[in-house]
Amino acid sequence: MRVEEIICELQPYIPCPPVAVQQLRKNATAQDDSTIKMWEKTWLANIVQNKKRFGTFAENGVGVLWNKFQNLPCVVAGSGPSLAKNGHLLANRGNIPLVSCLHNFHYFVEKGVPVDYWVTLDAGDITIEEVSEGGVFDEEAYWKATEGQTLLAFIGSSPRLLEKWRGRILFFTAPLPDLGLMKKIDDIEDFRTGLSTGGNVLGACTYVAKAIFGCYTLAFVGADFCFSYKHKFHGWDSKYDADLGAYIRTVDIYGNSVLTWASYYGFKQWFDWLSMAVSGIYINCTEGGTFGAYREGNIMSVIQMELAKFLDMTSLSRHVENQCKDPSKAERVLLF
Repeated sequence: MRVEEIICELQPYIPCPPVAVQQLRKNATAQDDSTIKMWEKTWLANIVQNKKRFGTFAENGVGVLWNKFQNLPCVVAGSGPSLAKNGHLLANRGNIPLVSCLHNFHYFVEKGVPVDYWVTLDAGDITIEEVSEGGVFDEEAYWKATEGQTLLAFIGSSPRLLEKWRGRILFFTAPLPDLGLMKKIDDIEDFRTGLSTGGNVLGACTYVAKAIFGCYTLAFVGADFCFSYKHKFHGWDSKYDADLGAYIRTVDIYGNSVLTWASYYGFKQWFDWLSMAVSGIYINCTEGGTFGAYREGNIMSVIQMELAKFLDMTSLSRHVENQCKDPSKAERVLLF
């Protein structure tokens, strides 16, 4: 089937996934031990170096943002391929806050989309090239654009990334299922402002929006957790497009077959678990991808909605602005 022949009609909703809710979380965290073994030395070295530079994490922590957007909806942006479809619409979102994965930096800069907060979680230097990967300007232009921007960073983030960032930096920690490692981290600084991330940066963005900002309605964009139908991993050209590597096959919110990595299917399961285990309103405005999708249908805890409709829903009053400000001359318009 050619890409242009693929039908994009949402699957029917189902009450719950065909697997126990807690099993979803277990599946998503199954690789935690191997991840810890791989990154422990890097995390500790980075934390030591970052503390030397910034002095204290506690006095530069994300806790200063607590309840900053209490009860407002919030848009949370991942860097999946569907972002190319609708990400530009966020340039006109009114007063709705936007928290984004750092990997989207070049994309939103080019689209003129103002981002309230950027989030980085990874400890490797790969985060440096990701700031400009796929961009149309030279690398220096993007680093200059970080002036006046705020980055929310894991304390174990790459020191080189933090050196290049020219705006404000606020820190968070991420509790890990290894008491020995957590003791080593606490010995460097006993810093308790932690984020539950599900092992991925979009999870960190989600925790920031929900637990730190105080937003109970979250709208997700770019939360694909899979390749596009044209086998693109992001909304721009990237090194992952040339070789998909070891992939698995699953279905998206339209019931169509898509390819993904086992790790990203694990992230998808973590988000599905979150939507059912933690109270809130979760709206998937990705317009593609696997968030909430199973072969049996889309789970009811994740509302599937076009981004344009979500933005319209949150700003319907604009349609009656003239009759409210100039009631004797405005047209007679009724919303419903």
